[in-house]
Amino acid sequence: MKKSLAYGLSFVLLLAVAVPVSTQSASAAAKTYKNCTELNKDYKGGVAKSASVKNKGGKTKYKPFVSAELYEANKKSDRDKDFIACEK
Repeated sequence: MKKSLAYGLSFVLLLAVAVPVSTQSASAAAKTYKNCTELNKDYKGGVAKSASVKNKGGKTKYKPFVSAELYEANKKSDRDKDFIACEK
């Protein structure tokens, strides 16, 4: 009886912790920046859609941060359409 009660309580506690964490990450929206200057303050190398994209604009100083959600929110800043916004 004590074991089943302990398992039941453990399961309930695990559920109570897991549900808010998954809901929070799913509802967090990617930040949209006004321009590249603002984006580069947080991400020096810009934002890439995936790790496999290549820069078409030539040599860059910094490696871009990879995030599909963040790229989609700021793709208006990708002037050369190489799937890296605001590369530096």
